[in-house]
Amino acid sequence: MRRVLAHAGLTAGALIMLYPLLWMITASLRPNTEIFRHPGLIPEHPTLANYALGWSSTGTSFGIYLMNSLIICAAVVIGNLLTCSLTAYAFARLTFVGRKTLFALMLATIMLPGHVTLIAQYSIFRKLNWIDTFWPMIVPSFLATDAFFVFLMVQFIRSIPVELDDAARIDGCGAWGIYRRIILPLLSPALVTTAIFSFIWTWNNFFSQLIYLSTRTRLTVPVALRGFLDATGSSEWGALFAMSVVTLVPVVVVFVVFQRRILAGMAHTGLK
Repeated sequence: MRRVLAHAGLTAGALIMLYPLLWMITASLRPNTEIFRHPGLIPEHPTLANYALGWSSTGTSFGIYLMNSLIICAAVVIGNLLTCSLTAYAFARLTFVGRKTLFALMLATIMLPGHVTLIAQYSIFRKLNWIDTFWPMIVPSFLATDAFFVFLMVQFIRSIPVELDDAARIDGCGAWGIYRRIILPLLSPALVTTAIFSFIWTWNNFFSQLIYLSTRTRLTVPVALRGFLDATGSSEWGALFAMSVVTLVPVVVVFVVFQRRILAGMAHTGLK
């Protein structure tokens, strides 16, 4: 009986959590006049016109926005994987002056809101003539600026036996050889977790992309979705919901395919 009640409660909770998503999907299949008229999940007059309208109603093909987001996400994922793993290896295995102090300062940046450094970053990127380009979103990832991923990898590397490093040194490996031949292959669960979270967070990042991008053909998916809303009241809700469904597809696919690796990576690093 306890199991039945527990499963019933979990099922009810799951349905409550899924209802907004299911409603958005059904709303994308309704005409604008019916979207807010009925709270149910079954459209009275289903239509795919919203998808055709949303794909081109902004004056630019929505595929361009998807491609821009994919380019930025791919570059950010590569940057985080390379630089965060190198930084984590240095903190976890190498000995240098000020290592503990620098590691503590890095962890302190996790508690620093991004809005605090926004003006300084914008001034730097403006002087570099990077405004209205993808560089402000991509370059920071190649400088290991995401302390969360560095910390995650540090915790994972510390769980790898140091004896493997000693054996590699006996065979003639230096610091770079140990990183490339020993640490990096064993770091794959944390790397997969970093890649997935980097992709999802960058894909959904609205604020930075709104600040730095202005040319319509360079906009990303989150900013493009905002274009369907009109302050005068003539918003294209059907097209907005339709393109929101399209936007969710890559994120859902990535999460469903790699969800086991996410849990494995967090379990190895001790994060919950």
